[in-house]
Amino acid sequence: MTLIHHRHDGDGWVDCACGQRHWGRFGAAGLLLVDDERGALLQHRAHWSHHGGTWGMPGGARSSTETALEAALREAAEEAAVPPDAVRPSHAWVEDHGTWSYTTVVARPVRPVDARAADPESLDITWIPLDDVGSLPLLPAFGALWPRIRAAAPSDLVLVVDAANVVGSRPDGWWRDRAGATARLRDELGVLAPMPAASLGLPATQWWPRIVLVAEGRARGIASLDGVTVIDAPGSGDDAVAAAVATAVTERPQDHVVAVTADRELRSRVDAAGGRNLGPSALFEITHRSGPS
Repeated sequence: MTLIHHRHDGDGWVDCACGQRHWGRFGAAGLLLVDDERGALLQHRAHWSHHGGTWGMPGGARSSTETALEAALREAAEEAAVPPDAVRPSHAWVEDHGTWSYTTVVARPVRPVDARAADPESLDITWIPLDDVGSLPLLPAFGALWPRIRAAAPSDLVLVVDAANVVGSRPDGWWRDRAGATARLRDELGVLAPMPAASLGLPATQWWPRIVLVAEGRARGIASLDGVTVIDAPGSGDDAVAAAVATAVTERPQDHVVAVTADRELRSRVDAAGGRNLGPSALFEITHRSGPS
């Protein structure tokens, strides 16, 4: 590899095994912010930059201490004035060459974002309707991936978790304190690693789920956390899970809605409502073997 050092230890060119030179000694990452109404937040690249004059997303080299998500958020803040706490990651695409990789993080704004060109690397930072992106002169690598990104861009992963069933699948003494066991499950879900797409049969490389945790009986009354919405079932937990799946499918048909339960009858109801199913053991097997982004 031939390297040129710049602002941090990740800045530099890599002579890749694919025969091309890429920016980022430890790979690179970018943030594609997608809004249901405005489209995608894109960067018109400065003419002096690599592939200058083309359109892409705010992004750049990862440092040796950053995850791809951290790098994408930092680059979007530096180049487009997007506050990291104003967005929520949805899913990511990884172009992996072995000696180098680029991660495209697709994210949603969670509050208004006043994006703008914040450094000399951009001619403009602006929202482009998703259907118009393909007509722009795109950064070549971004343009090659765009049709697949476009197809998945509006979608999120929603996990509706049957708390009683998941808690009951682990013999850790939960029967002595159902509320405490449910709170521990909520906390565990709150730091869930991004889930590999292949294990779920989904497009892209990995997904950060939005989580709905359904509690029932003596486990009710647990507060929600950032990223984990807790619903107290007024009666049957199964009814509440099925209703939560149906609501999620109806409100955003483009989303991938997955119920986490081992209950056979409930799984049939989830299928009928338009959702998918994942067993508790499969959930934790997936998340325990998936590393940080």
